[in-house]
Amino acid sequence: MPDSGTHYRGRFAPSPTGPLHLGSLIAALASFLDARHCGGHWLLRMEDLDPPREQAGAAADILHSLRCHGLHWDGDVLYQSARTAAYEAALDRLAQGGHLFHCDCTRAALGPDGSCQRHCRDRSDAIAAPYAIRTAVPAGCEIQFSDRLQGTQRAALGATGPDFVVKRKDGLYAYQLAVVVDDAEQGITHVVRGSDLLDSTPRQIFLQQLLGYNTPQYCHLPVITTRQGQKFSKQNLAPALVNEDAVHNLRHALRFLRQSEPPAELDSVDQVVAHATAHWALQRVPAVAAIAAATLGLET
Repeated sequence: MPDSGTHYRGRFAPSPTGPLHLGSLIAALASFLDARHCGGHWLLRMEDLDPPREQAGAAADILHSLRCHGLHWDGDVLYQSARTAAYEAALDRLAQGGHLFHCDCTRAALGPDGSCQRHCRDRSDAIAAPYAIRTAVPAGCEIQFSDRLQGTQRAALGATGPDFVVKRKDGLYAYQLAVVVDDAEQGITHVVRGSDLLDSTPRQIFLQQLLGYNTPQYCHLPVITTRQGQKFSKQNLAPALVNEDAVHNLRHALRFLRQSEPPAELDSVDQVVAHATAHWALQRVPAVAAIAAATLGLET
């Protein structure tokens, strides 16, 4: 596991469920610029843990799009699909600490946000497969952290996110577990991502505390939304980036992030990225959860 020390180590972690779109470019670009402006490393992780949702060829397409947009990462790409042993080791540590239990609840029996309602804890050892594995969150557990953009965040995790899944009933590892284990393995010190993941952060910090990992500094950006208020996403059929229009795409992303406009004479990807890196200012990014594309003339 790398020694992160005080040096900046950021990352971008897309899921190969389809090609990159403007929303994912905004997140990738902001995390890249934040890392490079600080003289830090920017790593790439492919979150390919959910084969039923993945699209053939999407991982290669994502890597190609990032290169076309001048976003070059350090080191090798980390593929979560090759990390089974690390996730199992983390589950073993959590189990040895008495932090896990088996859950065979049907969807109909689950509470808000898929919570177990603590019906399975007392009979965990008697539950036969297939079952999900959940981490036990104390009822009074509260998580507080300072987000670099959104400010102080407090979550009553024991009430709002109790006993969340770390391994699914179908045998797939849950996002919350995998991202925590991989951030620790890669020595990630700074996480810059969309505000749609803000409510995942308390769960990840809770797991970091249980596993004895360092907690990165978090920064949650506003997400870009459609006229209907939906986040740009593959599920909502956000159009794929046209790689041949990379300079145009980068300028749109920078405008969304309220960054300094690169001079018109800078007409290559490398020139635009270099200007954006030199002039990156996180404080100019609006500290809101979402911004409508239409308000910026970016509706597609």
